[in-house]
Amino acid sequence: MDTLIWILLLSLFCFLFWQQSRQNEEAKRHINAKCEALGLQVVSIARAGHRIRNNGRWYWHTRYLFEFSSQGDDCYEGYLDMIGFIAVKFWIPPHRI
Repeated sequence: MDTLIWILLLSLFCFLFWQQSRQNEEAKRHINAKCEALGLQVVSIARAGHRIRNNGRWYWHTRYLFEFSSQGDDCYEGYLDMIGFIAVKFWIPPHRI
């Protein structure tokens, strides 16, 4: 019985790791597409953290921070909020054009 529980826990861990990897790839795709549409260069992307929120349903919120440059000699920081695999909010600060 103990072996079965360990196998299930390992399977759950692997599944969550795989889902997080998929979400990371989706976030990178959304950030790169948004910056390309605005004529910005992406410098770096990092996951800021997770939260579980209840807005009538339980959701897994993840915030990604990204740095971008508009002219190559400056650097600004924005963020992307995701629920699951859906980008729900971009915030890009005012920057030079």
